[in-house]
Amino acid sequence: MSTLLAKNIHTLATLDDARREIKDAAIFVRDRVIEAVGTLDDMPAQTADTVLDLRDHVVLPGLINTHHHMCQSLTRAIAQDSELFDWLTALYPIWSRLTGEAIYVSAKLAMAELILSGCTTSSDHLYIYPNDAMLDDEIRAAQEIGIRFHAARGSMTVGQSQGGVPPDRVVEKEDAVLRDTRRVIEQYHDPERYAMLRIVVAPCSPFTVSQSLMRESADLARAYGVHLHTHLAENDKDIAYSHEVFGQRPGEYVESVGWVG
Repeated sequence: MSTLLAKNIHTLATLDDARREIKDAAIFVRDRVIEAVGTLDDMPAQTADTVLDLRDHVVLPGLINTHHHMCQSLTRAIAQDSELFDWLTALYPIWSRLTGEAIYVSAKLAMAELILSGCTTSSDHLYIYPNDAMLDDEIRAAQEIGIRFHAARGSMTVGQSQGGVPPDRVVEKEDAVLRDTRRVIEQYHDPERYAMLRIVVAPCSPFTVSQSLMRESADLARAYGVHLHTHLAENDKDIAYSHEVFGQRPGEYVESVGWVG
């Protein structure tokens, strides 16, 4: 077992129900689980494997980032003033040249930026897999950098030739998506309470995947006990697309394909 003691904290903002702020505080952590919060006298031990002297520091619970596209760290300065569909159209050709190494490097960059800003848990919605890129590439980055990570296995299966928004060269076959999603769940997902790595089933959006994949994704997530994630009603054009193609508002659509309840 590994232990960590943070002591001499100027102010500890607990963000508990009482919103306590503790002066000259300490925290004791055992195997990544916070065991005690209070003053140094309240700690189960006065030393630990790792001891941090945090005088003149404020400590608060780690921030949680529930949605990210880490590979876009490499293209953040492009088409900045465009609306959603125009922005995607501009960037899909660039993203089609991503490699596994680019996915790994961009994820590590994004995770470092998150950690430096106080974020200790992040999800990432990776939905494009060109040139043999894999979700494993950013999982490796998370394990190396030490962030708690919810890796969302995204997908796009409806290209422009089928009425979708992405070009055909960046979409996948549905059977390949479902097969790889099962693989990463079985290989990586940790259901334990304090898990550092979980997998999420995450078809990209109603305008990039089929109704059948939305349904099968919901079934798959329930079978494995993992979360679902997607984009929904991002702007007026997205809502108009849902009305035109499905005859429903986005919320009604996802309910019709089994995503609610």
